[in-house]
Amino acid sequence: MRHHLDHHEGQRVSRRRLIAGIGSVGLAGLLAACGRDGGTVTTSTGETVSPQATASTSADLTALFAEAGTCTLTASTTQGPYYFDADKIRSDIREDREGTRLRVAIRVQDSEQCGPLANAVVEIWHCDAAGLYSGAEAQSSGAGGAQGGGALPSGGPGGGTPPSGAPGGTPPSGGPGGGTPPSGAPGGGAAPGGGSEGSAADLTPTDDKRYLRGAQVTNSDGIVEFTTIWPGWYRGRTTHIHAMVHVDNDRVLTTQMMFDEALNTKVYAAAPYSAHTGRDTFNDNDTIYADSMLMKVVEDGDGYLGVLNFSVDSDQDGA
Repeated sequence: MRHHLDHHEGQRVSRRRLIAGIGSVGLAGLLAACGRDGGTVTTSTGETVSPQATASTSADLTALFAEAGTCTLTASTTQGPYYFDADKIRSDIREDREGTRLRVAIRVQDSEQCGPLANAVVEIWHCDAAGLYSGAEAQSSGAGGAQGGGALPSGGPGGGTPPSGAPGGTPPSGGPGGGTPPSGAPGGGAAPGGGSEGSAADLTPTDDKRYLRGAQVTNSDGIVEFTTIWPGWYRGRTTHIHAMVHVDNDRVLTTQMMFDEALNTKVYAAAPYSAHTGRDTFNDNDTIYADSMLMKVVEDGDGYLGVLNFSVDSDQDGA
């Protein structure tokens, strides 16, 4: 199945994408606006605006979501060592990162009602083709006292000898390097959505890069869309994208999305991914991977479209 490539990413409307020239609004302001009907927020330039939700759902997504999972509560995982509020309210999160185009669509559902959850804020973040995270390039490359990681393998940025916490030690839970899986991650007793997010604290960024990070607000169908690149990899973890769902001011789900290994192999055979060699961790030996985290992926023009349902405990009552 092939899907039409939308070349007009700039025309997609999101509740976090404000009118051109007005300025920007941070996550806190957005969450406040989403928590009340018809809410307005003040941008960094002092303007008062009403953010808009993601545009209506296209027909191609409706059919794919039917194949992408059920209302079973989504497993919660660690957020990893590289999460922070990037204040990037946008659908296209690529910036200058090269790689195979990936359109990501997520449908957020209430686990009790098994219906769409509108006005939820969804954030995603992931590494680039070389395994680097924006805001944490030094840590994720192993430079300057890496947080939870060491030097990347030969063929990737930093080169050199694998760190002591990489292969031969315990695979990591949320970032490069060694460590014991958190109690909230699969392999350490997966908690359902809204459960343990692991022991990782929010990161204080160490650089001003913000590529491959962004947030959107779900529409009336509970859906958000992002345009990004196929994520790269780093030692000790399989290919993944991190995601976090906010309802009002609460983080109701922190989870990860994975990909079929046949597609990973195909994508990584081409530049720029092919320059990064020595991949050691795959879906079958990753400490967090679960089948329920696999995205439904189809070809989409010159790239791919991946969809997944998130079923969240929006009122956090354990049901």
